[in-house]
Amino acid sequence: MADMGTFRQAVTAWAAGGPGDPVRDLVPHLPVRAVVLLEGPSDVAAVDALAARRGRDLAAEGVCVLSMGGAMSVGRFAGLLGPTGLGLRLTGLCDEAERGYYTRGLERAGAARQPFFVCAADLEDELIRALGVPRVEELVRAEGDLRALRTFVNQPAQRGRSADQRLRRFLGTKKGRKIHYGRVLVEALEPDRVPAPLDALLAGL
Repeated sequence: MADMGTFRQAVTAWAAGGPGDPVRDLVPHLPVRAVVLLEGPSDVAAVDALAARRGRDLAAEGVCVLSMGGAMSVGRFAGLLGPTGLGLRLTGLCDEAERGYYTRGLERAGAARQPFFVCAADLEDELIRALGVPRVEELVRAEGDLRALRTFVNQPAQRGRSADQRLRRFLGTKKGRKIHYGRVLVEALEPDRVPAPLDALLAGL
């Protein structure tokens, strides 16, 4: 039976230059109505975690949460999936530095009026500020990564940076760590401390 995971894989292959027929064949069999365009898998982990905390099953609601492998791909994905393609509703979440890619990509796809949400630096920065450095360090300890964190922050290149900057960089030092902590940090948030861009994204779906 076709599911949202199958649709997501087919869209990713299509955007990479593969055929579009598998995606078009899936659409009538899925209740897909909207696509959330995200830069990477750590963003997907965070969105999925917040949805789960709020008792929502986005796939069952017809929402495809999609990692594009970088913000520069947004124009290609938007063109295939938005008004000039499959006609699906588009939204997304990006870093401030990547805002221009989203703006131009959605405009070219005829989706300029479809909203997307922007993190001040990136989503990890938003989550660290929402939780506070001491709480994030507690979570790192609980996940068994405290020794690795201490080794990292004692490196000469890190000594001039603030504690939150060091934590943010630490999350990207090992493959899979950002994805793991995308979920862990969101699950630790107090309900009223969800970063505004992430909260607005989910509320709008």
